[in-house]
Amino acid sequence: MAKKAAEKPKGPLGPHSRMVLLHGKEEFLQTLYTDQLKSALAEAGVEFDVARFDAAPGGGGAGGPVRPADVLDECRSMSLMQIHKVVIVDHAEELVKGEAARPLFERYAQHPAESATLVLRAGTWHKGKLDKLIEAMPDGGGVIIKCDEVPVAKAVAWAGDRAQRRYGRTLDARAAQLLVDRLGPDLARIDSELSKLSCAAEGGGAISAELVRELVGLSREEEVWEIQRVLLSGHAEAALDMLRQLLTVSKVPTVLLRFAYADLCRKLHGAARGLAAGMPPGVVGKALRLWGDSMSAVLDAARRMPPDRAAELLRLAVDADFRGKTGQGEEELALEVLTVRITSALAGRAA
Repeated sequence: MAKKAAEKPKGPLGPHSRMVLLHGKEEFLQTLYTDQLKSALAEAGVEFDVARFDAAPGGGGAGGPVRPADVLDECRSMSLMQIHKVVIVDHAEELVKGEAARPLFERYAQHPAESATLVLRAGTWHKGKLDKLIEAMPDGGGVIIKCDEVPVAKAVAWAGDRAQRRYGRTLDARAAQLLVDRLGPDLARIDSELSKLSCAAEGGGAISAELVRELVGLSREEEVWEIQRVLLSGHAEAALDMLRQLLTVSKVPTVLLRFAYADLCRKLHGAARGLAAGMPPGVVGKALRLWGDSMSAVLDAARRMPPDRAAELLRLAVDADFRGKTGQGEEELALEVLTVRITSALAGRAA
């Protein structure tokens, strides 16, 4: 029989957990919490097996789509070795969304199997009766954790903590900030780069900002976003030079560049309107999903631009994208014209 923990562990996840809901867009956080559950079981001396299901369309493989009965039967059936089961369901929102399926899980939440922990992992989740039943499970047996994208400040702090705990390396604040500036608050990418950086750190020492700058380069797509930074400077000549370099040297597709231009104009328009309406800069930045230096640059540029002119730039960018997709006109020339329009507006002069 599986061993029982003498007392409830400090964290919310452990041998007492019977039903766990992890929902949100940050899949890496879902993985970390699942690993935390497994570690808590192991530390308590509980032997366990893991069963996995993927409820996404086509995720069931040759056996067909995953059914609620498949998952719940797995939870209720005893293993051959009579040890604990951790039953993980990815894309769980697909499994419980049906009118016939959700009541099955609601009934299970009221009488969960003692020898299993059901882990539902979902990207999107609509709160309802099932959530209340999970939260009401006795002795903390039900756990719901939101796994949304973390703010930049938390991503920076997490990177430093992860470097120390997982890789035994020191990552100072400057290096952590630079890492997040280059990658965004994407924990999976941050962790992947930390693994590489920890191997490159000389003598097992600290990961410096210089090492981050050297090894964490920009991909082709990320290189395109640099054109936004140059456009925001308001210097037409520098922006045109970079545009030509991306087109002729880096061979970046025009469709990717048009998207970068349209994205910048969208952010400028949203920021200009928000600031003009008296919204706090931090709220505007969060709504537009800006972080790091890009947030300061976009907000500073938006302060210099009336909302109606920002709206005109957005219209021009959308029109250029439409014309490019429908084969109207010369794509590279259209990008050059748009470059002059944007930089002129930011510089406060007529195009």
